[in-house]
Amino acid sequence: MKKTNIKKLLTITGFILFAGAFNTNAIAQQKNDPRFNKMMQDSFRAEGIAGLNRIDQDETQKFCSDPKFANSKQAEAMRVKIQKINMDSIQQPSDGKYIGDWKNGEKIAQSGRGATWTDKADTVIGGGCYNCHQIDPKEISYGTIGPSLTGYGKLRGYSKEVVTYTWNRINNAKAYNACSNMPRIAHFKLLNEQQIQDVMALLLDPESPVNK
Repeated sequence: MKKTNIKKLLTITGFILFAGAFNTNAIAQQKNDPRFNKMMQDSFRAEGIAGLNRIDQDETQKFCSDPKFANSKQAEAMRVKIQKINMDSIQQPSDGKYIGDWKNGEKIAQSGRGATWTDKADTVIGGGCYNCHQIDPKEISYGTIGPSLTGYGKLRGYSKEVVTYTWNRINNAKAYNACSNMPRIAHFKLLNEQQIQDVMALLLDPESPVNK
């Protein structure tokens, strides 16, 4: 083969390889820059009940910290894995009761108190549900990050499947959506079992203002 033909072949081959690399849809998850990790460590300090362990990311948080990768086709298997990890962590009510007192549930949903460095370890934490959802149709101020929950039980019914799904979703929404904006309520011990049962009542008790 002539020298000029070899040169042309190498040029064409190189172009094809470059084009293939340029057009690929493969997306790799980014790694944290060590300098970034150091900046995080140096920028926070433990204070009261807020320890530095709060900036340590678990597998779910690391995955969702790279949204481009997390939402890519290449991450599909990882998303399924992350959701299974979170689903497996959910515990059903120890006393078998899913529904508590909706009046207490409403107080919890309206409270955003707790879990800050100024709180005591025994400070009762609120759910802060109204920060992201409309719950009571009479509310005139509420967040819109999450969907409206007005008429939650009235619209969905009160089947065992609905009750179990609601319990799981409140406990750990990432069991259904790996990178859900909803915090992992039970995972981070933001609400205890009784409080979750009361929030369940707010959503599912026919006498709750949510379902009126």
